[in-house]
Amino acid sequence: MAEPLIIIGKGMAATRLVDELSQRSLGRYSIAVIGAEPRLAYNRVLLSPLLAGEIAAPDIELKPAAWWQARGVSTLYGRAVSSIDRMAKTVTLEDGLSLPYARLVLATGSSPLKPPFPGIDLPGVATFRDTADVDLLRAHAERGSRIVVIGGGLLGLEAAYGLSKAGGKVTLLHLVDRLMERQLDAEGAALLAAEMGKRGVVVRLNAATKAFTGKDRVEGVELADGSVVPADLVVIAIGVRPNAGLAKAAGVAVNRGVLVDDGLASDDPSIFAIGECAEHRGQVYGLVEPAYEQARVLAARLAGKEASYAGSLLSTNLKVSGVGVFSAGDFEPGPGDETVILRDRAAGIYRKFVLRGGRLAGCILVGETTGALFYLGLIRSGQDISAIRADLPFGEAYCVSEAA
Repeated sequence: MAEPLIIIGKGMAATRLVDELSQRSLGRYSIAVIGAEPRLAYNRVLLSPLLAGEIAAPDIELKPAAWWQARGVSTLYGRAVSSIDRMAKTVTLEDGLSLPYARLVLATGSSPLKPPFPGIDLPGVATFRDTADVDLLRAHAERGSRIVVIGGGLLGLEAAYGLSKAGGKVTLLHLVDRLMERQLDAEGAALLAAEMGKRGVVVRLNAATKAFTGKDRVEGVELADGSVVPADLVVIAIGVRPNAGLAKAAGVAVNRGVLVDDGLASDDPSIFAIGECAEHRGQVYGLVEPAYEQARVLAARLAGKEASYAGSLLSTNLKVSGVGVFSAGDFEPGPGDETVILRDRAAGIYRKFVLRGGRLAGCILVGETTGALFYLGLIRSGQDISAIRADLPFGEAYCVSEAA
């Protein structure tokens, strides 16, 4: 008889887990996927082009209903889980339905951070996290509203680009001195800021938000220097917080996220966690690739195979506001490191490579990301690249021919 396996959360991590299980031992389990949003799982990475009108709503769907049905997966959408009973091994939904589990996987993702600034509850202060947010933001942008986006990380840049493309008059505020400071150095970030300007986004750095102004709805953002940026809409995109509340309420060990071991198991051996809600070796990942790596490992373990997750090499490879950006490894050189840089300001291209002991320790690509996976492989393998050092900035084809 199939064991009941419940997956709470229906996003990208949950979908990948079912996909991986279907390639191993799907028949071993009777799977139910439960999600609070009233629609099939979709790709959150595509929310920005959806907001910009570059793609349509059906284009972000991860898998059609027939895909889930073909795998015998029960999908309960628009029905949030209210509690987990570890003693009875059941989950209870907000509508009162109770379901048993033998194994339970938490793939609950994360929620947008909303700092307690004065005026945070004014109408017109929004976040950018799901399709409902996209509908609200697009309505404002298409009216040509003055929109302030707070946050110069990936999420804020994507929101700003989408809003500007949809017709909004957008100002992006960032607390520190450069955009995407966790993924880019000063020069790469400056190039990205210039490209944002070309796309109609006004970028203000070292801009600390103090409060939101307005009486009946938001009218502006007051900064620490006393200035006020007028706004008809404010979008907060400064980061996310793991959704670990269900686990914590059930007595599962939680720090920032649900604490998991190298097998993605919590301190309850029947409960696992993957994706943005999981904390592994002190690290909570907010990127898609680590979630996919975790899904592969957990699927193997649920299939009875030996598998272990040792953590992920942080890398970013995507289009940020229409600009190619890739970052991986240690992109800031340390003592004794060598730096190789290729720059073409006219073409908007910047490539930086940090070499450590004849090996590639990290790199940044802005404007042109061809060869990103090749460079990531070099970083992961730790192989000696002395023979291809001179050709490294020009991509895999040059390096391979030189090595040959």
